[in-house]
Amino acid sequence: MKIVVLDGYTLNPGDISWSGLEEHGELTVYDRTPADKIVERIGNAEIIFTNKTPLTRETFDRCPEIRFVGVLATGYNVVDTEYAKSRGIPVTNIPTYGTAAVAQFAFALLLELCHHVGAHSDSVHKGDWTKCPDFCYWNYPLVELAGKTFGIIGFGRIGQAAARIAQAMGMKVLAYDQFFDPKLENDELKYARLDELFAGSDVISLHCPLFPSTQGIINKTNIAKMKDGVMIINTSRGPLVVEQDLAKALNSGKVAGAALDVVSTEPIGSGNVLLKVQNCIITPHIAWAPRESRNRLMNIAVDNLKAFLSGSPVNVVNP
Repeated sequence: MKIVVLDGYTLNPGDISWSGLEEHGELTVYDRTPADKIVERIGNAEIIFTNKTPLTRETFDRCPEIRFVGVLATGYNVVDTEYAKSRGIPVTNIPTYGTAAVAQFAFALLLELCHHVGAHSDSVHKGDWTKCPDFCYWNYPLVELAGKTFGIIGFGRIGQAAARIAQAMGMKVLAYDQFFDPKLENDELKYARLDELFAGSDVISLHCPLFPSTQGIINKTNIAKMKDGVMIINTSRGPLVVEQDLAKALNSGKVAGAALDVVSTEPIGSGNVLLKVQNCIITPHIAWAPRESRNRLMNIAVDNLKAFLSGSPVNVVNP
């Protein structure tokens, strides 16, 4: 059985093992696959793994030996899942591998907004502290989080993990989700309507999927409902934010700071308006990427394949 990984580099740049997949067939791993090489590289392989390389109707038609597709991520919009289903091809994803890592990274971003650790360290290394007439200085406002309200849009596994961290730091939590679980509420954590969350939060963190109902949820209309000086964190999907609207709010001071691990087009374009605004931290979509998290992703991908080969597929997104 031939197994092809079309774009394995981001999952495994060399620090984890492909051995779990190698046990099940003849494995070929490509770091990246350009569009004009997809069909050629799949060839007559039966098992295909992809992260961001698209698998279209045409690809399935030209590669009739495909029996299984494993997406090496949670999102699976790169695959024409309905057409795959019509051909009897299950498509699986990796639903829960990065919960702890992404929640942790959301707070890494938030703490950087609050303390500007990197900028202050750079300042010290440039000699500013050596020249300072006082025993300390700060170049940016410093923010204490205890007692503030942390608003979470999307209260699934990652949102709930972020809430636990927020509460451990002494913050109150407002949560918005289309599903309501009253067992999760306590004195310091309440569900709220979206407008209530906008109005009551000092920090807003996005942890929701990208659906038509959530696309552009951070826009000028909703930003106007927020507190002056709100901070916005996005470790979910770039198109949740209308970037031009956020840029204007950052430059005006309505939004005190934004920290984004995702943007509308990735890699980020050189003309992206957020590259030139004040108080905006941007990281290159790495919240998911600690080695521990990637090992977990790899193990789930292997388990997905094993389950398919045993006749009881799991994590199928096109049942």
